[in-house]
Amino acid sequence: MRTGPRRKRESLRRRSEFVSDETVGSLAELYLGNLLYALELAALSLEQQEKPTDAAFYRGIARKLAEARGREVGGARG
Repeated sequence: MRTGPRRKRESLRRRSEFVSDETVGSLAELYLGNLLYALELAALSLEQQEKPTDAAFYRGIARKLAEARGREVGGARG
């Protein structure tokens, strides 16, 4: 079993080959929950900085992503 930097490089190379076959849409779908969480964290941070318009912008992006996913899931069910 290999250890050390060489093994890490091989692991990263395999991961990057897998990701290179993915589309932006499929990656966004795969990580949608993480993206929504990050957008909400950004919005909360902006609110703390007293930038409500900027916070609303990021929440709007999150809302559009969530609604689009809901339409996909809802359409698949029937």
